[in-house]
Amino acid sequence: MRDIHQEKILILDFGSQYTQLIARRVRECRVYCEIVPYNIGIEKIKENKPKGIILSGSPSSVYMPNAPLIDKKLFELGIPVLGICYGMQLMTHLLGGVVSKSAKREYGKAELVIDDDSDIFKDITHHSSLITHHSITVWMSHGDRIERMPEGFIKIAHSDNSPVAAMNSRDSKLFGIQFHPEVVHTPKGIEIFKNFLYNICRCSPLWTMASFVEYSVEDIKSRVKNKRVMCALSGGVDSSVTAVLVHRAIGDRLTCVFVNNGLLRKEEADKVLSVFRNNFHIKLIYANAEERFLNKLRGITDPEEKRKIIGREFIAVFEEEAKKTGGFDFLAQGTLYPDVIESTSFKGPSATIKTHHNVGGLPTDMEFELIEPLRELFKDEVRLLGKELNMSDDILWRQPFPGPGLAIRVLGEVTRDRLELLRNADAIVLEEIKKAGLYREIWQSFAVLLPVKSVGVMGDERTYENVVGLRAVTSTDGMTADWAKLPYDLLGVISSRIINEVKGINRVVYDISSKPPSTIEWE
Repeated sequence: MRDIHQEKILILDFGSQYTQLIARRVRECRVYCEIVPYNIGIEKIKENKPKGIILSGSPSSVYMPNAPLIDKKLFELGIPVLGICYGMQLMTHLLGGVVSKSAKREYGKAELVIDDDSDIFKDITHHSSLITHHSITVWMSHGDRIERMPEGFIKIAHSDNSPVAAMNSRDSKLFGIQFHPEVVHTPKGIEIFKNFLYNICRCSPLWTMASFVEYSVEDIKSRVKNKRVMCALSGGVDSSVTAVLVHRAIGDRLTCVFVNNGLLRKEEADKVLSVFRNNFHIKLIYANAEERFLNKLRGITDPEEKRKIIGREFIAVFEEEAKKTGGFDFLAQGTLYPDVIESTSFKGPSATIKTHHNVGGLPTDMEFELIEPLRELFKDEVRLLGKELNMSDDILWRQPFPGPGLAIRVLGEVTRDRLELLRNADAIVLEEIKKAGLYREIWQSFAVLLPVKSVGVMGDERTYENVVGLRAVTSTDGMTADWAKLPYDLLGVISSRIINEVKGINRVVYDISSKPPSTIEWE
């Protein structure tokens, strides 16, 4: 079997908010890539045997005292390198060129004039005998500029504010671009990546979900052998795809466990059990642990502590269920690449934002060995994988739901009464979003119970009741997100229904913050 990881691109992360977008664009070109810390070291890079290297952007400037730097021997390995924004400036700085602060910061859309349309700019503009220079729209975000290129480099593009907006070495192994091809605001960005990946790095488009299934099935078989696996099933996209993939590999040696932790949405347990049992022929255990989780969460208000308690308790329930049925050796769960990046800074220097119970909330002394077959994938890739496994759209297009469930949407202490308020409000949100035909367009839409009360008037009486926040965002992978511009009429219907139908809530507010700087969940 051909290893789908053998043609690998390494992305050295210097802390840019766009690093994950670079990875997504490379994956869209059907080439495997990994994000690694910028200071991984030359020997580790050699061990990875990459076909190409991409240097990300950074909030730093190369001439600052604590700027993230690399060994310039990287550029002597004979491996093609693409430096993006800070990556280009770093290449210039280390190879003897000059980088300085711009008199005018360049941020937003700009016209890039292409001086050499071979190599990375090949076939991305329309040629005309009447036009001597060709230009494309790109997205700039920088305050520094290249004053002098390193020796042996030539300019291949410029803009009004950047005399050298793209450059390459004469042997066409090293490329630097001042703009960001990974963002949607650079319409020809994907073509630039394809030119670098296919023409410069000589990569083949091996990274497909069909090849991923074949590789993963063989990998799971070789790890598990004749042992048994338990899968944590939530009914969401990630755990469902994990279950079907593992089942394809080992059949009846897989048993799924669905835990009702009391933190689920309205009628969630019944829906998950019905969908799963009607669609698949996989052994399923239902564990009702509602009282147990609520008792453990009593009096807890810190969100990180909530996540860790829930993670520990999940494992305890799994271990107990495993003993009842003769024991298991592996625990399979639907951890994704963004979970890994956000929880543990697994492959980059970016700060830990919050713990995901799939990753950082697990105890170190658990009795299982983990199987996480989706750990390399982004959300859209998981849906493509599910399609490859012939799973239905009803499952694949469910909006993401956090592992800790409503515990992190009830801000403050989690109680049965507060959960019930939130469940009823949240059910109205989802019902109206679906009725409006917006469910698949929106990444997540949900209600949050805030830890405040407000004065209201109902009839002739004064009320002092709870406030609910509405959260709806659009995104492609959850790494970045914009607040959804829901129609005012829809917001009005949702607000009216919640206030009138959910006793104990007298005010509804709408969250219009994006990620970053906010996160999608409130806790």
